[in-house]
Amino acid sequence: MSIPSAQNTTPITDKAQLIERLESGCKPKDQWLIGTEHEKFAYEAGTLAPLSYDAPNGIRAILTELQRFGWEPMNEGENVIGLKKDGQHVSLEPGGQVELSGAPLKTLHETCREVNAHLDQCKEIAEELGIIFLGLGFRPRDTREDVPWMPKGRYKIMREYMPKVGTMGLDMMIRTCTIQANLDFGSEADMVQKFRVGQALQSVATALFANSPFTEGKPNGYLSKRAHVWTDVDNDRSGLLKFVTEDGFGFERYVDYALDVPMYFVMRDGQYIDASGLSFRDFLEGRLSALPGEIPTVTDWEDHLTTLFPDVRIKRYMEVRGADGASWRRICALPALWTGLFYEQSALDVAWDLVKDWTWEEQVKMKDDVYTLGLKAPFRDGTVRDVAQRMLSISCEGLRLRREYDGSLDEVHFLDALMEIVVSGRTPAEDLLDRYENDWKGDIDRVFTDHAF
Repeated sequence: MSIPSAQNTTPITDKAQLIERLESGCKPKDQWLIGTEHEKFAYEAGTLAPLSYDAPNGIRAILTELQRFGWEPMNEGENVIGLKKDGQHVSLEPGGQVELSGAPLKTLHETCREVNAHLDQCKEIAEELGIIFLGLGFRPRDTREDVPWMPKGRYKIMREYMPKVGTMGLDMMIRTCTIQANLDFGSEADMVQKFRVGQALQSVATALFANSPFTEGKPNGYLSKRAHVWTDVDNDRSGLLKFVTEDGFGFERYVDYALDVPMYFVMRDGQYIDASGLSFRDFLEGRLSALPGEIPTVTDWEDHLTTLFPDVRIKRYMEVRGADGASWRRICALPALWTGLFYEQSALDVAWDLVKDWTWEEQVKMKDDVYTLGLKAPFRDGTVRDVAQRMLSISCEGLRLRREYDGSLDEVHFLDALMEIVVSGRTPAEDLLDRYENDWKGDIDRVFTDHAF
């Protein structure tokens, strides 16, 4: 989510404050919550063109019409760039992707009701505006040049910086969509265990949710083109983090990593100041060339943390970030998968036993293989599908142990969509490719009717 947070102008004068800020996220188990974020593409129904900001049925119109449901606008200058309500935010991504950043909620039942309510609202206004929303990981038809950019200050800075550090940063910004889950930790040791499990299993989640096999109207050779894009976005700030697997990993080591990731921007008086490529360590010492003599605030630090893009990242909670955008039904499966693994200690311990002897080289190879092979990617004496079956089994048991009911239903049923994928051995992308070759006869436009929300 890239909605500006409430300003905390407390000055940061040493690294210890940054460590303490992360530590302050530790919560007792009875206060752990679940947050779900998902992005979706928006298109004009008649032309199948990506929406511009100011068109009569464009992104501004979407954000305006959603306000009838009680959403309050968030502006940058004269432009509405987001909405807020009851701890939720609707944010505007660089290429007009519309994201729901959900409120932290106690159960999966609550977070899924939130997702459903938002998508029902989107569907209502879509019919009125003549637009459609599409749940995929990568735009199926559009070139970079086809996609209008949104009027947000931070995106202008990132747009200019990205081509300096990778070949696919602009694709990430305007042609991808994802789902992520935000979860809590109880202590530094709990954070470390969850981070290591989450990072090791992130590639399995990528395979389960692989849903981006098309680029510019044709099969692209990948099952998750979105995940492949991240291999050359900005390697200073993305991918797997080797130091997480090493002795001594904890809050301080993550702070050291974050301090060494080049900055993008600093916000002052509602304006984004370009600090791309500069050092937060220099900022901490009052030597930032973009703001000579100034030292950072808590908000500056938290803004900087939002510009780190590893597969798992921490703020004052943990984000797991490895899934393609998906169909309506699979959105709730992503937070369910990680909640089941992370929120019961016995399940987390079993998950750790599963991955604790995986070498760094094995983790990297799995990540590289799942982009193209999905669940069929080889791993040790079997495949990623075998690991996915075990991962889902552990998650199911974790959800059963939570005993969170809505009527007679516990939370396990939110994994049904993933169970079907594992049983079939076919990723969503492979199903799309089959339909493209057979039912659609090579007509990519059918994805907009058959796969829209």
